[in-house]
Amino acid sequence: MSYDTNLADRVREYLAEVPDIEVEEKEMFAVLNFMVNGKTCVCVSGENLMLRFDPKLQDELSERNGYETMLMKGKEYKGYCYINPEGYRDKSDFVYFLSICLEYNKVARKSKKKA
Repeated sequence: MSYDTNLADRVREYLAEVPDIEVEEKEMFAVLNFMVNGKTCVCVSGENLMLRFDPKLQDELSERNGYETMLMKGKEYKGYCYINPEGYRDKSDFVYFLSICLEYNKVARKSKKKA
């Protein structure tokens, strides 16, 4: 597994302070996935944060420092992006990104379990 353990610790510590959530960590798809209440919330991929957020925020987030588009099969994957270290280095930016992930997590649908 190739992800920044210091960044993972930072995410872990932040989520530990959030009341009334259940956090599970899963190593999958070459990332450390932080699942909140059974749903992907935020991941650590290399040195990047991988965010899951309300797709309505895509344009707003694309203007943020450190934003990188997530592509799947050559197409932009709405509601997901990467934030490189330049974008989350400042604590207020880090908190902002995790907050939008947690907010969306409240309404996001769980992935369907494969039989």
